[in-house]
Amino acid sequence: MSSTGGRLRAVRPDTTLDQVFHWRGRQVRWARSGTGPAVVFCHGTPWSSWLWAPYAQALAGDFTVHLWDMPGYGASSKDPAHDVSLDVQGELLADLLGHWGLDEDGGSAPHVIAHDFGGAVSLRAHLLHGARYASLALLDVVALAPWGSPFFRLVREHADVFAAQPPAVHAGAVRAYIAGASHRGLTDTELDALLAPWTTAEGQAAFYRQIAQADEAHTDVLEPLYPSMDLPVHVVWGAEDTWIPVDRAHRLAELIPGARLTPIPDAGHLVHLDQPVHLATTLRSWLTEHA
Repeated sequence: MSSTGGRLRAVRPDTTLDQVFHWRGRQVRWARSGTGPAVVFCHGTPWSSWLWAPYAQALAGDFTVHLWDMPGYGASSKDPAHDVSLDVQGELLADLLGHWGLDEDGGSAPHVIAHDFGGAVSLRAHLLHGARYASLALLDVVALAPWGSPFFRLVREHADVFAAQPPAVHAGAVRAYIAGASHRGLTDTELDALLAPWTTAEGQAAFYRQIAQADEAHTDVLEPLYPSMDLPVHVVWGAEDTWIPVDRAHRLAELIPGARLTPIPDAGHLVHLDQPVHLATTLRSWLTEHA
C-alpha cells in the first residue's frame, strides 16, 4: 500500500494475464501465481481484473491466486457475435474452474471473492452449475433486484443510441460514470486505467453491448435458492455505495444461512480503491479463517 496526497492507495502491480482459456469461440485471459489454497477473484462491470490485482499480489505468498477477465471485458475477447450476459458468464466460470482443476472430484474447492456482476456470475456457477467453493466473499454484488445505477438503466434502454456517440463524448460519459462509483474520489491515474478498455472502437461497442444484455431475470432465478446455500459466505459492502445501496447487503445476508455481514465505512461501490487497507485486512482475515 502507498500514500498519495494523504490517502492510502493500493500499489498496482504490472499484472499480465498471460494465459488463455478458449471457450465457445471466446478467448478468456487469465493468470495464476502464488502457492497454497486456491483463491479466485471475479470482477464486475465496467471493471476488469485490474481492480483485484494488488489484492492477489498481496495474498500470493499464502494462496494460489487466480485472476481472469470475463469475455467482453479487460483483456479478454470482445467479439460482437458473442453473448456476454450473466447466464453465459456463470457457465463459463464453472468450466473455467474445471480447466484450472479446482472443481474436479476429489480436488480442492477454491475460495471465491466476487465484486459487482462477479457476484451474480459466481452465484450462478455455484447454484445452477454445481461449482464447489470452500468459501465465498461477496463484495457489493449484483444479486438482488432491483440493480443498476440510473445511468446503467438509461443506457440499457437506449444502448444503440449510446453506442453511436462520437468517441470523445462516449469517453467523457463513461469517465463520469466510473467516477461516480467511488465515495472518496479517484485519481486521474485510476480513472484512466478503468476507462482504457472502453475507449477503443471495439471497447466502445463492447461497453454498451454488455449493458444491453444485462437482465434482472438472471438474478431473480437465484433469489429463491439463497436459503439453500451451505458454505461460509461473507457479505462485504461499501457503506456509502450509491450504485447498489447497503440495504441490499442486509437483505442478502439475511437470505443466506449463517452469512457474515461487514459494512465498510467511508467506501462506495469501489471499495478496492476507497478503503484498500480495510478491505485487504477483511479479506485476509476471512481467507485465513477458512483456509
